[in-house]
Amino acid sequence: MTEPIRILMCAPDHYDVDYVINPWMEGNIHKSSQERAVEQWGGLHQILKQHATVELVPPQKGWPDMVFTANAGLVLGDKAVVSRFYHPERQGEEPYFKAWFEENGFQVFELPKDLPFEGAGDALLDREGRWLWAGYGFRSELDAHPYLAKWLDIEVLSLQLVDDRFYHLDTCFCPLQGGYLMYYPPAFDFYSNRIIEMRVPEEKRIVVEEPDAVNFACNTVNVGNIVVMNKASNSLKAKLEAAGFTVLETPLTEFLKAGGAAKCLTLRTTEPIDPQVSANDSVVSQTVTMRGHLLDTGLIDRALDLIQEGGGSFQVLRFDLGKQRQSISTAEIRVSAAFQGILEEIVAQLIDLGAEARPQDEKDATLTPVEMAGVSPDDFYVTTIYPTEIRVHGDWVRVQGQRMDGAIAVSETSDGVVARCKLLRDLELGEKVVTGISGIRTVRKPESRETRSSEFSFMSSGVSSERRVELVVDQVAWELRQIRDRGGKTVVTAGPVVIHTGGAEHLSWLIRNGYIQGLLGGNAIAVHDIEQSMLGTSLGVDMKRGVAVRGGHRHHLNAINLIRRHGSIANAVEAGIITSGVMYECVKNGVPFVLAGSIRDDGPLPDTMMDLIEAQTAYSKLLEGADSILMLSTMLHSIGVGNMTPSGVKMVCVDINPAVVTKLSDRGSVESTGVVTDVGLFLSLLVKQLDRLTTPYPTPVATR
Repeated sequence: MTEPIRILMCAPDHYDVDYVINPWMEGNIHKSSQERAVEQWGGLHQILKQHATVELVPPQKGWPDMVFTANAGLVLGDKAVVSRFYHPERQGEEPYFKAWFEENGFQVFELPKDLPFEGAGDALLDREGRWLWAGYGFRSELDAHPYLAKWLDIEVLSLQLVDDRFYHLDTCFCPLQGGYLMYYPPAFDFYSNRIIEMRVPEEKRIVVEEPDAVNFACNTVNVGNIVVMNKASNSLKAKLEAAGFTVLETPLTEFLKAGGAAKCLTLRTTEPIDPQVSANDSVVSQTVTMRGHLLDTGLIDRALDLIQEGGGSFQVLRFDLGKQRQSISTAEIRVSAAFQGILEEIVAQLIDLGAEARPQDEKDATLTPVEMAGVSPDDFYVTTIYPTEIRVHGDWVRVQGQRMDGAIAVSETSDGVVARCKLLRDLELGEKVVTGISGIRTVRKPESRETRSSEFSFMSSGVSSERRVELVVDQVAWELRQIRDRGGKTVVTAGPVVIHTGGAEHLSWLIRNGYIQGLLGGNAIAVHDIEQSMLGTSLGVDMKRGVAVRGGHRHHLNAINLIRRHGSIANAVEAGIITSGVMYECVKNGVPFVLAGSIRDDGPLPDTMMDLIEAQTAYSKLLEGADSILMLSTMLHSIGVGNMTPSGVKMVCVDINPAVVTKLSDRGSVESTGVVTDVGLFLSLLVKQLDRLTTPYPTPVATR
């Protein structure tokens, strides 16, 4: 027999906004109406009583946020984990909630006092009872999750929150009956979104837009097919109703002033559990040592910030402060992360700051054989510009030929062990490559390590504003349509900025609908297009949220490595490795492409021509018979194509930099149209205009 649903609430007798511990409280000190708060709480209470048994914990004077019982703790079966509040303003609630749990027959578990965890505000059971979603980043620490897994005997999936408006998991994430999930993706980091997408099928994910998110639509109580919330837009209600849910709205605006709504005001004390589940915790840890002038140079602050920004948590196990100006300080830091891959990314960056394993933890570097020339084993350590040593057979060996974005290749000769930085393409059979993060350290003078003037980062600069381009787009769209319909030929030469600016989907549309009969570019556009297809990033930047992903600097290298393993882009498409994007559409629609390499290329991809003469010849061959050329944000390729294109061919050069279109004109390409704008915007407008001209194109054009 199914156990009746029980919910714990606390009357708002002492509720007010007395302090500021989240962004919603800003400007609302003592601005909440007690009368309206009682009325709104009563409305929620009455609704829930119709669908569940509601129990009450007595409110206590001096603790105004006790009304938010979701933070009392986490309950599963007859076990209750009492909260450890992050802010002192709420820590006085803990004994009252603990007493209620004990009085009602729960086996109570308590976390260490210095380990924050804020109950069901940051830990939500899957409504099918399969696992526990656990948030961290603002109020709860990642290191609390292994305790939850052990005590409750359940799999814990750790999700990092990155928007301080959504400081608790239940403010932006709501598991629903039937395996559905209502959530606001921008509240989570890149990897957490990937975890969600892997666990919840797309048809079960109900994505909430920002206007609903800030009304705390995700802060919902779900009982059966009923969802009770503060407010929802018509579009969100339609999504929920289509999934079989009945939406009940009840105003809770007085509680929004303190950063809470329906879910925050309730704690479900009877939760479903799949009897087949068992403890499974992916949190991993590693302890590192740092030495130097850690405080006065800010090195320790940078290290701890790096850990948190990278999605981990830390505990300083030991800190020996140098007692004089010239003295060295030493710190031992335990670093924890939700997954081994995240931990390795964090520790790799700490190594860059000079962190080392403790002497008792030192291990030899992991050496993995090269099984295919020019292809690295997975999880290879990506080198930096800093002098590096690796530990082999108990001895530290200096790496030769130090450079960025390479692998460390190790071979043993009669003279001993030789370690060298190598590009992926130069790896040879018989060599071994350093994988993982064990047995690696950077070697620099203390002053250079502690006074680093700048950090190298990808895609950190902004772009200038664009001019109105609709009129030019209309003309270009008309001409492209005419060329396609008469069986003509349009060739595109494009740079990686097309991918970075979100233009890949639009260029893919042009290829798929028969507007493009040839693609010219360099190694980079293909690499970043493939990276986006496989990983959702371009040069390590999340294309949905526009922010850099931790560890994303190696994404393009992983993409190159995988394509090299398959031998070609076409092979990877046929193997199902690449399932979307510009290169995918070229392969699937028989559109030929030429990739010309350069001295700066990583990899390169197997399809990239590194012989310049060979590439120029291939470019010229593909340009034969072209009626028009679109030159999309690639100065050198555009000028090169312009030089080898005969008169009579219409050229449209699109670039945010006016100097590019000027240079093209100066080189004699008088039949070119220059469009100074963001290439992503241009392509978006072009596709919209083409889509309006006629019905969709019925079949792909034949390969020329």
